[in-house]
Amino acid sequence: MSDRENLRQLIKDLAVVHGKVVLSSGREADYYVDLRRITLHHAAAPLVGRVLLDLTADWGYDAVGGLTLGADPVATAVLHAAAARGHGVDAFVVRKQGKAHGLQRRIEGPDVAGRRVLAVEDTSTTGGSVLDAVEALRAEGAEVVGVAVVVDRGAGDAVRAAGLEYRAAYSLADLDLA
Repeated sequence: MSDRENLRQLIKDLAVVHGKVVLSSGREADYYVDLRRITLHHAAAPLVGRVLLDLTADWGYDAVGGLTLGADPVATAVLHAAAARGHGVDAFVVRKQGKAHGLQRRIEGPDVAGRRVLAVEDTSTTGGSVLDAVEALRAEGAEVVGVAVVVDRGAGDAVRAAGLEYRAAYSLADLDLA
């Protein structure tokens, strides 16, 4: 099986939890896709990096990250996958708010000013988290080339309406959830 097929199966086997849940968007759902069970899994995380790197290969970026916590392991998976292929892609973390101490940075890691960056998220329903990250990145002078998620739960229209390219490795239909 390909990386994409392997990752899809791992998501279906490990991350899809059936039962009533309230999503971060406030919406209620009959299932939850807990992608931290994937992005922090020894076999799945490397697949996440390779699949997203392949998905966004034509976008030309040199740093990747998004709003903590969902984006953090996704960004590091892409960093490691790129390094394994001989490409230098840095990762960064966007805090929900700037720190009140230390350097008081909202974006941690290598500076993003003047750089082409990819904003990522594990899964997104409304696009709110990733769009918050994009706003912070632009405020720091980054050029956001697009948004990529592992699983799309419906955020594509909102992200595109904000003028950004959007790609998802998997839709709900790909996971037999739609």
